[in-house]
Amino acid sequence: MLNNKDAVCFGEVKPPPKMLKAMAALVLGLSVAVCAGGASAASHREAPFITEQPKVDATDLYVFKSYEPGRESFVTLVADYYPLQDPAGGPNFFPLDSNGLYEIHIDNNGDAKEDITFQFRFTNTLANVALPIGTKQVAIPLIQAGQVTAGDSSKLSLTQTYTVDVVRGNRRSARSAVTNNNGGGTTFTKPVDNIGQKTLPDYEAYAKQYLYDIKIPGCATPGRMFVGQRKDPFVIAVGRIFDLINLDPLGGVNANRDDLAGKNVTALALEVPVACLTDGSEPVIGAWTTASLRQGRLLIPNAEAGFNKSQKAGGAWAQVSRLGMPLVNEVVIGLKDKDNFNSSKPQKDAQFLDYVTNPTLPALIQLLFPAAPAPTNLPRKDLVATFLTGIKGLNQPVKVTPSEMLRLNTSIAPTTAAGQKNLGALAGDLAGYPNGRRPGDDVVDISLRVAMGVLCTVNDGNKYGFDCTAADAPAGTAQLTDGAYVDSSFFNQTFPYLKTPLPGSPN
Repeated sequence: MLNNKDAVCFGEVKPPPKMLKAMAALVLGLSVAVCAGGASAASHREAPFITEQPKVDATDLYVFKSYEPGRESFVTLVADYYPLQDPAGGPNFFPLDSNGLYEIHIDNNGDAKEDITFQFRFTNTLANVALPIGTKQVAIPLIQAGQVTAGDSSKLSLTQTYTVDVVRGNRRSARSAVTNNNGGGTTFTKPVDNIGQKTLPDYEAYAKQYLYDIKIPGCATPGRMFVGQRKDPFVIAVGRIFDLINLDPLGGVNANRDDLAGKNVTALALEVPVACLTDGSEPVIGAWTTASLRQGRLLIPNAEAGFNKSQKAGGAWAQVSRLGMPLVNEVVIGLKDKDNFNSSKPQKDAQFLDYVTNPTLPALIQLLFPAAPAPTNLPRKDLVATFLTGIKGLNQPVKVTPSEMLRLNTSIAPTTAAGQKNLGALAGDLAGYPNGRRPGDDVVDISLRVAMGVLCTVNDGNKYGFDCTAADAPAGTAQLTDGAYVDSSFFNQTFPYLKTPLPGSPN
């Protein structure tokens, strides 16, 4: 397996489209710069309040041109929620919040406002499986009373279903239901979590029956959808990162363990035709995911509570989680504003501008590793381009309002799984992060290098508008890494791409 240096320095880079000549020069320059210098979990519990509401905590967002063969005209959107799921987390496991509203937003004209929103709502249904105990039928204490297989879920005592609506314009305006392309229903089933191999001897076969072909209102071509538990796709030495970066940032690949290797998450995955997401003239889309709860909650005394009746929720929706670009709320936004960021909208992001233009992460790295001085080009226009506007020639819309979101240029063809570079655009793979984000993109290593000024090292003459040069970034060519490796081989090559969740009981 190649290390991160190999991923940048080895391999032939395919010529980019003519419209991306400027970016081609940029990434080729980056490759040379990083090779010459070779001598945070994403949103897992990233803000104080959301640690109290794990069911609505967004962990990761992936937005990329589908690279499954034959699906290149689609965009895959995956929003992961409910972090740090231990596979053995019975007896209730990890249903999503039936009082929550989960959303994926698309801005397709650069104004930092949602133009298309996909809304997910969940419902718990109790089958109340009971066993004859003497002369009585007594409800079981588990969510299953026997083996569950594809086509036979009769032994499940609890199931979770969901609906999906599309809203065009303001997210709280009129909505239209997504329907099943096979039969037209509007209610879909979420597969039960991977309890273990005795209960679910072939989990993937069972889960695949809940991969739906869907009709999306306003779209001529059907899409696809899957909602269910998956192996956590994010790879990071999270314990060492948050212990004052207790690792050698210039150490070798695989030097540190992936602290999420034993965890699952719940994925909301959509595959949508490109034509349904763009406005017809602008190929760049921006995306972010949010979760909201009702503003009011009344707890019901236990004596009066029945199944799913321990609380009553009401009032307007209050946004409690937000995620676009990875790692922003972890290592960019100041502690005092983390809850504020989670409740904010992109069009209000001017309030967070100082965290991007005058970032503290590079200063912390310099404090802990004096041999890696922080960039001196303040304010950091290179970071504004990366996080707030998109990079000119790569994924910046013609008209753009600076705002934090994950931006994808849908006119760039996807890279096959075998051809992907895990350092994305830094390695010449223009279909990768920060042009959208694929599961195999090593966003930790990319973000570390961008934070320390790698973009400045190829900006001589200010030809990319970053207002910085190599002299402003003494550590800009350093091959910074958290030592936890990931690439496209870690994932499936077909929708929804993320791997089967780890079982609660292996055998």
